[in-house]
Formats: sequence, C-alpha cells, structure tokens
Amino acid sequence: MPADLAVLSLAHSGLPLAQAATASGIGTIGYDPDEAAVSGIAAGRPPGDGPLTAADVRRMLAKGFRTSTDPAVLSRVRTAVICAPTRLGADRTVDLTAVHTAVRTLAARLRPRTTVIIESSVHPGSTEDVIRPLLEEGSGLRAGRDFHLACSPSRIDPGNREHSYRSIPKVIGGLTPACTEAAAAFYGRLSDKVVRARGPREAETAKLLETNYRQVNIALMNEMAVFCHDMGIDLWDVVRCAETKPFGFQSFRPGPGVGGPGVPIDPNHLTQHGRSLGHPLRIVELAREVNARMPRYVTQRAAALLNEHGKSARGARILLLGVTYKPDLASQEGAPAREIAARLEELGAQLSYHDPYVPRWHVNGRPVPRADGLYEAAAGADLTVLLQNHRTYDLQGLAAKAQLLLDTRGASPAGAAHRL
Repeated sequence: MPADLAVLSLAHSGLPLAQAATASGIGTIGYDPDEAAVSGIAAGRPPGDGPLTAADVRRMLAKGFRTSTDPAVLSRVRTAVICAPTRLGADRTVDLTAVHTAVRTLAARLRPRTTVIIESSVHPGSTEDVIRPLLEEGSGLRAGRDFHLACSPSRIDPGNREHSYRSIPKVIGGLTPACTEAAAAFYGRLSDKVVRARGPREAETAKLLETNYRQVNIALMNEMAVFCHDMGIDLWDVVRCAETKPFGFQSFRPGPGVGGPGVPIDPNHLTQHGRSLGHPLRIVELAREVNARMPRYVTQRAAALLNEHGKSARGARILLLGVTYKPDLASQEGAPAREIAARLEELGAQLSYHDPYVPRWHVNGRPVPRADGLYEAAAGADLTVLLQNHRTYDLQGLAAKAQLLLDTRGASPAGAAHRL
C-alpha cells in the first residue's frame, strides 16, 4: 500500500506521530537511517527507552505501518514530517546535525505539492532561515509555491494517561496561509483541535514559551524546597494549601533535577538564538542554573541525613530508587540520577539501584549493582533515596522496611519518610 505520510526519525516524537497517523487510517512509513532501530520496530520491538510498548508497535504493523532505511520511500508521499532529535553539544549550544541530515535527505527526493512539516525542537526562525533554504537548494523547488512548508512543534507527553495524541491541540504555523491550511488539513485527521499561528516563528516560539514556563516554575519550587527545609517548614503541606486557590496559581513540584527531551534541553539551546541577538532569556537561564543545582543539593541532604543518624557517607550503603527521567518510562534522557550517583560515589558511598524499567545501569562507565529484592535491599541499605516514583513502588511498605528513606518526589505519606 503506498504511503501518504513519511515520518523522518522514529525517536522521541516520531513513533507516537506514526502511531496516531496509522490509527487514523493514514498510510504511514517511518524513515530512519538507524538500521538497528528500523529492523527492531519492523519486528515489533520498539526502542527500549521509547514511549511505545511492543503491543503498540504490533498493532501499528497490523494496520499497515512500515519502516525503511531507504530514502527513496520519501519521494512517494504527500506529507513528510521531520521529527529528528536535537541535542546540546559539548559547548552547550544546539546541535542540529540530525535535523539538517533529515532535511537534506528529504530535499533530494522532494516532489511538488508535498507538505513538509517540522516537529523537531528548533529555535525561532529556523524553519524560514535554516530549513527552507536547505529544502529549496536540495530540491530546486520553492517553498510556498511548489511545496508547502510549516512548523508544528511536538507536544507529546509520554506516559500521560489523561491526554492522548488526539486530545492535545496542534499548533501550526505555515510559511504562507496556504501552507498553514495544508498542514491543518493533515493534523485535523489526528487531533481534535488545530490552532493556527500567524507563521512558523510564532509556532516555534510557542514551544519556547511552553517549555520555559515549565522550567521556570520547577525552579521556583526547587528554591522553595530548599528555603522551606532550612526554615523547618513542611513544603508539601504548603503546596497542598496553595493548590486550593481557584485562580492565579498552578501547582508544580520540586524534585532532584529536571529530565527529559523537552525541559532540560530545549530551554538551553532555544535561548542561544536570543543571546546572539542581545536578548538573553535571563529568567530562563537562572531557572536552568537553579534546577542544575538540585543533584548537588540532594547529595548534600543524603549526607546530612546519614550524619544525623550517626553514619558517614563514606562507606554507607545507599540504594537509589528510580533512575529514569519520568515515572513508568524507561528513558533516562537528562535524568538527574546519574549525576547524583556520581556525587555520592565521590563521597565514598557504596551504591546500588532499583528500577523496574532499567535492567542495567552505568555511572562513569562502571556498572552499578542492581537490587533484585526491593524490600530486602531497602532494609539492608543505610539510606534509600527515591529519585523517581514509579507506580510499582509501595512507598508505605518501603518506608516501613528502609532504615532511612529520603523522598525527593514528595510521594510518600506524611511522616513516613524524610521529604525534599
């Protein structure tokens, strides 16, 4: 069956998009140059750290979804969506290599009247100033005249059971009004609501605002956590009370750090463009600094808690619970657990970990022993630190078994553990 849609890159956002399109009856092919990933998905095995299960992928395949490493498949689709991942380089600036590669690959095979949509996280102006020239140069076609070009930033929330792909509105900004309508016609088949932006820059900046909003508010809560601990105030009771205000307040939670592909990475690289223009997003940069300090703070709290109970961090047996960036997912991208573990090792602690989604875990290139018997490990450890609250964790039971429990997520019952 010929495909109507090509999804370029089957990483964080690509596979959920392909799932939604396939479920809506759109002939979809997933293109990715990674042969191992493509062959695994074709065999019904999703990426180990991805948001889809094997059952999800098998249902997609049964409905006609196909994968390929052959770029020739891109020349036979009506719509192409670029979902290539963006990363920060060693110098903390954005690395758009994967996006550029995907764009050039598509450009060489782009046909007239194709709709090209950018879902990758890029800084404002990228669709017009970077992606458009690459597409035009590689294809000999003109955006807005020979093919449609639009930006619709990814908004998926892996593991969220309340908001499905269909229920999350899609923001779309096209190069021209016709480009916007072409993209809206496509997403209208996947989402219950389509929101039209004035153009690509507005759509790109909406992603920037959404991401920074979360970064800044998490930083506020992390600062409040430190403040309340020093003042002897129960932060979690403060949050419970504040949540009762029916206006002007949205609740966020503190934690050991910020993880995932949206929060810890996007604000950092998206501010680079603003800084180069002389308009740095200073509040965002300060928020990033606050959130980046949390792994060190958690380490200090762990050492202080051990000291209060007559133990030293050196030689202490410390069990880390949950090393992923989000509950009930396997992805570790940006998770603070590894930095916390490295800092505890520097203090001389003997580490072990437990995570139902991570069978093997390394810190500084060395394997960390995995605890198979959770309650036995907690009982034998001098300190147990909850870094991620997976649904399988019975915190009441763990609190009863553990010698000391430091809960960095505020998920344990009041009085059952030492909370952040």
